[in-house]
Amino acid sequence: MKDVLLLVGAGQIGMAIARRIGFDKKIIIGDKNLVNAKKIADIMYNAGFDVNYLEVDLADRISIKNYIQEAQKYGQIGMLINVAGVSPSQASIETILKVDLYGTDVLLEEVGKVIKPYGTGVTISSQSGHRMEALGSEIDEQLATTDCEDLLSLSVLQVENIKDNLHAYQLAKRCNVKRVMAEAVKWGKKKARINSISPGIIVTPLAIDEFNGKRGAFYKNMFAKAPVGRPGTADEVANVAELLMSENTGADFLVDGGATAAYFYGDLNR
Repeated sequence: MKDVLLLVGAGQIGMAIARRIGFDKKIIIGDKNLVNAKKIADIMYNAGFDVNYLEVDLADRISIKNYIQEAQKYGQIGMLINVAGVSPSQASIETILKVDLYGTDVLLEEVGKVIKPYGTGVTISSQSGHRMEALGSEIDEQLATTDCEDLLSLSVLQVENIKDNLHAYQLAKRCNVKRVMAEAVKWGKKKARINSISPGIIVTPLAIDEFNGKRGAFYKNMFAKAPVGRPGTADEVANVAELLMSENTGADFLVDGGATAAYFYGDLNR
């Protein structure tokens, strides 16, 4: 029996993080697409990691609970890496809210119930949530503390109040950050830690879908005009995740090469 690392979302960022911290863990990859999960599992297995993979639908609480229960057969849940989600170019408003917002929040809640003392977790949010205008303390608190099963009933999350797919994505990611803050209080009672990372443009298959979508020119302009002048890589996010999963709790780290700063105060604001 080993401590179990839950890796939710079979992608480049998740794999990069897991390779930094999962060398002595039982890694259970969960993804809705088992082909993707097997592909990442095979790469990691061939690099010497102890890996299994399971199907999990982030939009379904029962599926999440089944995934966690299966993983517990290998040992105590000691770590969570959540990188699962859909992008504005990949899904409808309803799907974005169900997966990126509701699903992420349910996952944090359910893992929080079983995380071992001194366990740790990280979820990937997005710089997109930082670009949206302030929602106010009342809505922020609603996003942070409303029961998961009531979240999608909030007025701010009704389709008629959402401009487009990108706005839905921004709301989901803002909610993720607020939820991590609230969950950090609960996890802290077990001496466990949970944080979020809000990356900028990171080159992954998901990002490539965005580059080739209707907002492609916007994103390319963003990283061209950001202070760093380029998109990021999965390993740069993993650098931050490795730090976060050792000491800090309840924080959000914006890792976007200065893109948000340029959006408010630089060339992207013109």
